[in-house]
Amino acid sequence: MSKRKQHSREFKAKVALEAVKGEETISELASRFGVHPTMVHQWKRALLEGASGVFERGGRRRREIDEDQVEDLHAKIGELVIANDFLSRKLKLGA
Repeated sequence: MSKRKQHSREFKAKVALEAVKGEETISELASRFGVHPTMVHQWKRALLEGASGVFERGGRRRREIDEDQVEDLHAKIGELVIANDFLSRKLKLGA
């Protein structure tokens, strides 16, 4: 069995934009880009449904900050600073 081909977001957007333009039929686009016409329809629909999100206030959505992860990372930084100081002192004493 063959594995399904994974297309990049950029490729899907390019095909969907061409479909929205309407200069070529879906079948023509599908043959030109080497994908099934159903995929062209799905990508076009996804583009049209998600287009309103581009104009949301605040631009891109901000990522939620995971406080537990930040705390763990700060602890790790502290450990690495201590280890670095220890090793640099040992290196000076040995030289």
